[in-house]
Amino acid sequence: MKELSLNILDVTKNSVTAGADTIRITLETSPDGMLVFSLEDNGCGMSEEVVRRVTDPFYTTRTTRKVGMGLPLLKLAAEQTGGYLKIESSTEAGKSGTTLSAAFDTKSIDFMPLGDIVSTICVLISGSPDIRFVFKDITPDGTVFLDTSELKAVLGDGISLGEPEIIAWIRDYLTEQYKERKGNLQK
Repeated sequence: MKELSLNILDVTKNSVTAGADTIRITLETSPDGMLVFSLEDNGCGMSEEVVRRVTDPFYTTRTTRKVGMGLPLLKLAAEQTGGYLKIESSTEAGKSGTTLSAAFDTKSIDFMPLGDIVSTICVLISGSPDIRFVFKDITPDGTVFLDTSELKAVLGDGISLGEPEIIAWIRDYLTEQYKERKGNLQK
């Protein structure tokens, strides 16, 4: 994949498929240029054996094809920059879910650009409007934040977050936060 946001979209869809009703996506960039992407869900989780094998491109739990490339490509992208991929998961009742962390050195020549993260978040919300998505992009220059549970509380039960007008508002809301953060860079 040519952009990290596409990797984020792909692996987040795994959380949706795992039956998560809350998915937390965090990007955190430190002053030294390390970017850590973390994904936390409360889905069904994975067994220890699946966690060990899930980064093998020839292993997949899907029945529609014999390869799964999302996690192997994310691992490769992270390791090419000197970073890592770490996965923790539990299938234990009441504690099920998965936490994934991938670290990237943004100063590495092999670091792929983040890409259009706003569109990625909008696609995830429009495709799964009943899931609570919590998105944070934290840098030394500021934080971009969205929690869909706050939107649902304001909109009430009768309006889906998947409505085109709502997705357009979410896009504008996130874009404005990124513009404000960029403004902080120039001060």
